[in-house]
Amino acid sequence: MMRQPPGMWLPLRALPLLTLLALMGAAAAVPSPAAPSPGAAAPSNAAPSNAAPSPAPAASPARRPAAAAAFYGGTFARMPSAAQLSALGRALFFETALSASARLACASCHDPAHAFGPPDGRAVVQGGRSGRESGLRAVPSLMYGASVPQFSEHFVDDDGDDSIDQGPTGGRTWDGRAATTHEQARLPLFSDFEMANASAEALAARLRGAPIAGPLRAAFGAATFDDPARLVQAVELALETFQEEPAVFAPYRSKYDAWLRHEVRLSAAEERGLAIFNDPSRGNCARCHPSAMQHGAFPQFTDHGFAALGVPRNAAVPANADPRHVDLGLCGPLRTDLAGVRRYCGLFRTPTLRNVAVRNVFFHNGRFHRLDEVLRFYAARDTQPARWYPTGADGIVRVYDDLPAMYRGNLDRAPPFGGRAGDKGAFGESEVRDLLAFLATLTDENFTRALKNPPNPPN
Repeated sequence: MMRQPPGMWLPLRALPLLTLLALMGAAAAVPSPAAPSPGAAAPSNAAPSNAAPSPAPAASPARRPAAAAAFYGGTFARMPSAAQLSALGRALFFETALSASARLACASCHDPAHAFGPPDGRAVVQGGRSGRESGLRAVPSLMYGASVPQFSEHFVDDDGDDSIDQGPTGGRTWDGRAATTHEQARLPLFSDFEMANASAEALAARLRGAPIAGPLRAAFGAATFDDPARLVQAVELALETFQEEPAVFAPYRSKYDAWLRHEVRLSAAEERGLAIFNDPSRGNCARCHPSAMQHGAFPQFTDHGFAALGVPRNAAVPANADPRHVDLGLCGPLRTDLAGVRRYCGLFRTPTLRNVAVRNVFFHNGRFHRLDEVLRFYAARDTQPARWYPTGADGIVRVYDDLPAMYRGNLDRAPPFGGRAGDKGAFGESEVRDLLAFLATLTDENFTRALKNPPNPPN
């Protein structure tokens, strides 16, 4: 999948939030550039354990602008300021009353200590009413999502050659089915395998008896609980505003950012790793994870595109106990509007590599648990297939065992992939060490310390 990096970076981080507040007719004061701005990344770990899920249809892209206008139109008796919304969203992020089990909060899966990604080494997280229903996909990080464009099958970079169709791009979750951060926040609230709320009424009843009820009424008005749909909208708005607060979710506090500011120097190993990362004949990572600044804005280390990587099937995902179950990303089963579009089957959204070194699980199915093994897989997927895929009783390696043969034409075969079994891989162990050194420079420093414990609800 050859792509040009989209020019969607927004150097003025507060601008989208100002637009949001204007749409809502808020009387709040204009926030400073450090205030929240819409566009965070997305979780998508809901899935059945033994059967294909039956998700609600995704919204049509053609309908989303009207839906967005309706959402931001606002029907609240009181409209909180951006700072109040963010404080309330932060409290809600740790609120277990959002789940039917009363044991699961957003932070349960999106751990602030791990860059709002998986809290441990489990491939998928358990949730649902019982707390024992397993998801399908690894938890993605919620960080650095402010520049994620809405999903489009035909993305065109407005800063480059507008004749180049970059194909499917954007959206939140592994399959891009959530157009906005509040749509992303809504998905786990009503997923049978995450927070498992049966309805808006059920969620409202649970929150009405929780400590967060008072702050919700204070923020949006005493009648907020009278309309469950309005209450859910308030919850989504507060979570959205918090998840788009730059100081928390896009701090740009890594060594690499300091290097781009000419404040520090990279070590020799880090410089070698960056060179491999950018080299089209070796790592070729920057093809999908752009590393250069654009128009004065720091890189996001994702082009928001989609790719089929042939990641090995993961037996640790309970749904995979059924050999008929296959997660095909863009073309289902969680996303339904592109079901049957053969060229999209097996494609998953390219995640940001920022803070990748603090993750415990990698790829959409959590198949790998160590970053060095991820790099080795990229270097030798095709040249050492027996290392990654099972061998049948006939001695034949079952390559790409989690992607049906009919869709293998969708596989990304550009470097570092390619070659035949027995050939030399795209890079070796010394390059792996250098790449690890470079990727560690993408870790933000000291930004989650204050968020490791649940905050008190705002007054």
